[in-house]
Amino acid sequence: MWSLTFFKRGSLFDGTLSKKIEGARRDTEKEVAVEGAAMVRARLNTVLRKQTPIYRFKVRANPDAPGWAIHDQGMIYGPWLEGTGSRNRTTRFKGYRTFRIITAQLNKKSQAIGERVVARWLGGE
Repeated sequence: MWSLTFFKRGSLFDGTLSKKIEGARRDTEKEVAVEGAAMVRARLNTVLRKQTPIYRFKVRANPDAPGWAIHDQGMIYGPWLEGTGSRNRTTRFKGYRTFRIITAQLNKKSQAIGERVVARWLGGE
């Protein structure tokens, strides 16, 4: 016979569930951003014709309220390389579209990353 005390154990009843959920959310945002920055750097490594690593090394994932942001730390020629700068309208070079392409790829991978993080946080529940 089951006792009612059996059902009163675990993080739902001891108040730690909300902390675990918040930790999983925070870690998921960070891991998705870090993975995205790595994907951007890897793509730049293949598409940049003139391999000067300064731009690739500037691509970072940093906390940016309310979540995380992947950026090139304000490099002056970043919009031109992406294809969103004003110079792209007047030149033949239309940009590499790296951030836009990686955004689409990262959106597909983010659920798997989130599931992995949530499993780590809520593993034994």
